Amino acid sequence: MDDELEKLFGTKKIPFRELLKRTSTYLRTQRWRFVVALFLLLLNVGINIVLPILTAQITNILKTGIDLTLIIFIVVGYFVLTLINEGFLYLESMVLQKAGQEIVYNLRMEIFTHIENMSIHQLNIMPVGSLVTRVANYTQNMSQLFTDILITLLKNILTVIAVFSVMIYYSPMLSLIMLGVVVVVFVVSYFARGILTKLFRKERSLYSDMNTFLSENISGMKIIQIFNQQRRKEKEFKKKSKGIKDTGYKIIIVFALYRPFINLLYYVSIGLCFYFGVRFNLDAGGIVAFYLLLSRFFNPIEQIADQLNHIQRATTAGERIYNLLDVEPTVVDEKDAIEINEFKGKIEFKNVWFAYNAEDWILKDVSFVVEPKQTVAFVGATGSGKTTILNLIVRNFEVQKGTILIDDIDIKHIKIESLRKAIGQMLQDVFLFSGDIKTNVSLYDEKYSDEEIKAALEYVQADTFVNKLPDGLHSEVIERGENFSQGQRQLLNFARTILVKPQILILDEATANIDTETEVLIQESLHKMRNIGTMLIVAHRLSTIQNADNIIVINKGEIIESGKHQKLLKNKGYYYKLYQIQFNKNN
Repeated sequence: MDDELEKLFGTKKIPFRELLKRTSTYLRTQRWRFVVALFLLLLNVGINIVLPILTAQITNILKTGIDLTLIIFIVVGYFVLTLINEGFLYLESMVLQKAGQEIVYNLRMEIFTHIENMSIHQLNIMPVGSLVTRVANYTQNMSQLFTDILITLLKNILTVIAVFSVMIYYSPMLSLIMLGVVVVVFVVSYFARGILTKLFRKERSLYSDMNTFLSENISGMKIIQIFNQQRRKEKEFKKKSKGIKDTGYKIIIVFALYRPFINLLYYVSIGLCFYFGVRFNLDAGGIVAFYLLLSRFFNPIEQIADQLNHIQRATTAGERIYNLLDVEPTVVDEKDAIEINEFKGKIEFKNVWFAYNAEDWILKDVSFVVEPKQTVAFVGATGSGKTTILNLIVRNFEVQKGTILIDDIDIKHIKIESLRKAIGQMLQDVFLFSGDIKTNVSLYDEKYSDEEIKAALEYVQADTFVNKLPDGLHSEVIERGENFSQGQRQLLNFARTILVKPQILILDEATANIDTETEVLIQESLHKMRNIGTMLIVAHRLSTIQNADNIIVINKGEIIESGKHQKLLKNKGYYYKLYQIQFNKNN
């Protein structure tokens, strides 16, 4: 479990070699584009090596005497090679951008699809802001890795090798002296990378934490303002923001020391080049060529230093992305799971035990049978396990002990999509998406016509307010449906459920927190819905379930009594006490 939590929060460390191995799997999908880019890269490196040699030839010609024709020929050749080189750079950039964007698109889709398939309890643990950051921000960091960093890193390595080979050709001894400088550069880079890896990992974690904080507090801004919590929240945000600022400042300090040191070594190498070039009797062209090659030798190293920032950001982002992708959903289809096109509606719990945490049992040895077309209600105190029963039926969670059957088939043997398609769920908290009424009822499924959607709205009496809107079905719905009342949102949710023609209906406190007028409409809708199929209801208002075929009373995870309304009242048990409390309260 601890391992899963580390993956969920993105704190599990992945070895750099494994990161490279996993990243390479995405490169393979665009291998031909990368092969073309590599070919162009080799041509580019070759031309960059030839240009200093041409300059050295011009220097030697000028020293021996002016041969204008030869100089013009070399200059024109230099100019043509430069143009060709820039053309190769353009083509290389275009090929890499296309490959990189394609890879990141696929990666982004893979992450989103993975999130969709994660189990409910995993999504409950994960902060929304952290998930948004991984889909949006971290994939962008990975985009830089594919479109720029990797190929540039390879280009710089090849350039260093090629340049050093030419330098050895001009002067093996001077090249060995330069090699000593390079060793110092790589040693310093190694230690800098170690420091930066830790800092970037911390920075990513802090950014994710801040995004989570923002997501949560912007969503809950109404409560913050009602209870005058703005100052406290400002202090909390200031603390998180300061953590990011301090970490960023440390990163800046590392680069502020690292880059000037690399530049210092470059200028030292230039001095050594001229000094030992003369001592080793190199001609003027050789010294000029060596000087120009030095710039091509240290420029890649400096670029690696500049890109160290991006490399570390990308690897840290990759680590957090792969952590998420490594989280295995806990509720999945069995290999031989079956597709069910239609359910009769019989539901049976056999000795079901369930706990969210270890053996802190929420349900204890629960058994009951719901016959097809029956309406069964669950009542009990808050936390008794009523909603948990409904969650288990649609496999939001898996039971630890016992069996749940629908039509005498263990629900674990039924494909999750098939199971949930047949079960219509109406919850207390209704979520409406930005768009319009039509898209919220149909959920963008184009197979439903306007007439079918209107019929569903009329069936649940949502047409009583939709028809009064200027744009009818096409009336705007803002985020979370905040431009509609709680009751109106619930009626739209009912219509959404009715539209898909479910064989089993689940209502979890669907009539809570709504006005009396809307409750009357909903009660009339519920009465008609009983003809659709099996209906399971969780309600605190006992007046809404008096006509149920069976009422199951739950207390502390156990069924303590069951029967019809009048029978339970005659028994004068727990249900009777609940009814008396509500009746006296209403009076």
